[in-house]
Amino acid sequence: MEKERKIDMHVHSDNSPDGTHSPMFICEQAVKNNLRAVAITDHCEIDSYKSQRYDSAIFHSFFETNKAKVAFQGQFLVLAGIEIGQPLYDVGLTENIVTSRRYDIVLGSIHRPEGFDCDIKEIDYSRLDVYEFMRSYFFQLEELARCPFIDIMSHITCPMRRIQGKYKIDFDYSKISDATDRLLLAIIENRKTLEINTSGLRQDMKRTMPDTEIIKRYKELGGEYITVGSDSHNAYDVGCGITEGMLIAKKCGFDKLSFYVNRQILQIDNNV
Repeated sequence: MEKERKIDMHVHSDNSPDGTHSPMFICEQAVKNNLRAVAITDHCEIDSYKSQRYDSAIFHSFFETNKAKVAFQGQFLVLAGIEIGQPLYDVGLTENIVTSRRYDIVLGSIHRPEGFDCDIKEIDYSRLDVYEFMRSYFFQLEELARCPFIDIMSHITCPMRRIQGKYKIDFDYSKISDATDRLLLAIIENRKTLEINTSGLRQDMKRTMPDTEIIKRYKELGGEYITVGSDSHNAYDVGCGITEGMLIAKKCGFDKLSFYVNRQILQIDNNV
């Protein structure tokens, strides 16, 4: 794999509550892993912004990432990003966070669905109708796709980490194809980028988020922009699954991959 073709657009440092290593160490490992670029996209959960002191966390994330930018300038591309969880919980706060710093890339995600007082990973899916749950989850993501302050729709099938992983529940997306199509069309119409999140490959579900069938459908509906991210929470997982994600994108018809600089979308050839 040529160094200049392999990029990881979803990486967490120790400035995320569940992260382990500093941005500088992450970048050192990324160079060793033959990556050309990484985006440090630490968590910022809007619904718990004050209680969990995300104001301090994102300040340090941005500061330390920009130190890494300078340190690796000319050798390796470091992008300053953020992953906004539940952006629609307080749109004004989301806007203020995103516009107050010169971010390269903004991911949007839903970790705490409407109607639940816990994170996705804490839900007992054995007690739910998973099809109704995912239909509701996709509706919430459809609304998120219209938010002007995010660039990338991150891990849109995130609940599958537990539904298919921990709980081993079979899931047939054809049963909610109408909701899936509405979500994908909202992503396309609002010119967002769909993320191929490779973290599922190293977890119990053993597949990307979203699945290949959804990525293929996104292309069929006219989807143009796609990115690949490891969603790593430690330096040693940076770049994991990126080649596999690129291959999936290629098989689904994506000859180019997207990334962002100063929140402007750019594309490179998917020469995997």
